[in-house]
Amino acid sequence: MTAPATFAVIGSNSFSGASFVRRLLDDGHAVVGVSRSPEPHRALLPYRWGPARGTFRFHQLDLNHDLAALADLLQAVRPSHVVNFAAQSMVAESWDHPDHWFSTNVVATVRLHEALRRMPFIARYVHVSTPEVYGATAGDVTETAPFNPSTPYAVSRAAADMSLRTFHTTYGFPVVYTRAANVYGPGQQLYRIIPRAILCVRLGRRLALHGGGASERSFIHIDDVSDATLRIALNGRLGEAYHISTPKLISIRALVALICDRLGVRIDDVVESVGERSGKDAVYSLNSDKLRRELGWRDQIPLEAGIDQTIAWVDAHLDTLAALPQTYEHKP
Repeated sequence: MTAPATFAVIGSNSFSGASFVRRLLDDGHAVVGVSRSPEPHRALLPYRWGPARGTFRFHQLDLNHDLAALADLLQAVRPSHVVNFAAQSMVAESWDHPDHWFSTNVVATVRLHEALRRMPFIARYVHVSTPEVYGATAGDVTETAPFNPSTPYAVSRAAADMSLRTFHTTYGFPVVYTRAANVYGPGQQLYRIIPRAILCVRLGRRLALHGGGASERSFIHIDDVSDATLRIALNGRLGEAYHISTPKLISIRALVALICDRLGVRIDDVVESVGERSGKDAVYSLNSDKLRRELGWRDQIPLEAGIDQTIAWVDAHLDTLAALPQTYEHKP
């Protein structure tokens, strides 16, 4: 096991961020978490699920408005690793207020990087990016694929990634990038497809499938993603990007059919098809050979087992989750 370190996790309230914090705490690391919103219900915070070996402190700070306070916090804590999950992250909704996506994902993020590059105690900065930067793809996509973003969200993320390349080249800024396939698991936001489908079945609601659910994705359990992210944070090559994915693709409709089968219902009694969303890419197929070869990572949790875990989480918190918002609520 690696010696305990001090991590700062920006976007610690996000599903991926909170799950990564849990992994860090289980391994005995000290963690400072930062998010713009107060901590949500503990059912959505994996790091609040039982005791852990490490220590955690949370600070409510907004990248758009509280950068000076965040910089002061980091100067006081002096983390060796900073992992940034914070972003305006919805794809279709980015068409409604593209300026909000650029304000957070480009302007505020570049300002953060400008502050971080002046902190010599930071050994690694992990920038959690997205495969959306590649646009629609064919075949296995490697980390050297050209950017071809097709939505305001994707353009904003690509811009920050490209800015970081210049920071690494010019200043030697110690950045590594992650780009993960579609993550899922216990604790995920309720508007995401897997928990939303489970809740629709449990609550007797209809599930809207955009484009009939024809688009294909790779779904990877959040615990496998957290394991990969930690390996990259500790040992990834500086300036390099790493894909986190499984080789298995599944259509959204087939995914929902699998969930319905595990729950003992017919998919036709649950779903209804609606029009496709603007700019949605049809398929992602990320090649994760680099991560497997260089850092010895392997995905461990099959989709069926992960769905069963997520069903068990929903059932354990059903009354609580039913009372929480189940659609995306935009915050500028």
